[in-house]
Amino acid sequence: MDLSKVKMVVTDMDGTLLNSQHEVSSKFFLLFEELRKRDIKFVAASGRQYNSIIDKLDAIKDDIIVVAENGAFVKKQDQELLATPLDQLTIKQTINLLKNVEGIHPVLCGKNNAYTNGNSDAFLNKLREYYSEFSVLNDISSFDGEVLKIAIYHFESSEKFIYPWVKHLESELKVKVSGENWLDISHMNANKGYALQHIQEKYGISRHETMVFGDYNNDLEMLSMADFSFAMANAHPNVTAVANFKTKSNDENGVELVLEQLLSHRY
Repeated sequence: MDLSKVKMVVTDMDGTLLNSQHEVSSKFFLLFEELRKRDIKFVAASGRQYNSIIDKLDAIKDDIIVVAENGAFVKKQDQELLATPLDQLTIKQTINLLKNVEGIHPVLCGKNNAYTNGNSDAFLNKLREYYSEFSVLNDISSFDGEVLKIAIYHFESSEKFIYPWVKHLESELKVKVSGENWLDISHMNANKGYALQHIQEKYGISRHETMVFGDYNNDLEMLSMADFSFAMANAHPNVTAVANFKTKSNDENGVELVLEQLLSHRY
């Protein structure tokens, strides 16, 4: 595996760069400094909102590109590189559909804030881990602002208890089981692969020069955009099937292990 040509590293956050306690290792920040010295670009790509990603990577926020909301929003410092919102009719129809599903908690995701109903303290406590900024509304169906993504949470399983209700939307929308408890609905072009392609074209970096790490179904498109695609040991079977390589789990510093190999090829 010749890593000497890699010019950009892209990694998912939860289940990939973050450990099970949702923490970034101190080792990563040391490795990032070496990447920066070698002019290797770094992209954090997550289903999280922009503010939440920045909170995790605050020390390096001025030196990275952020792909938030599963690719619906891309930003570098104060420069917005891409935004792919849902249209209002789709938002209204989807919220009405979700009213029939028991045990779920929908969130409307904007660029700098998110909006949810306040009928579950347990969910609001969970939401704080993923959303640094959110507002509680009496009824989110009345919200008429810009929405990049509709995120839906189920305490047991998103794949089992949410996906069957919305899979018929896949012909017109991007429907992604993005985690054990989360499912995301967004514009067809609002995915990490489309966002990564946009970044590659902007900076003149090819798939042969791109390294990507992921663990869940919302990472599939961006994994397909890189020759050096890595599935975490804890990855969903779909991710393991499409990735060209494997690394250790997020709790075993799987990303950092590969970055050490990359740096050993780039003196």
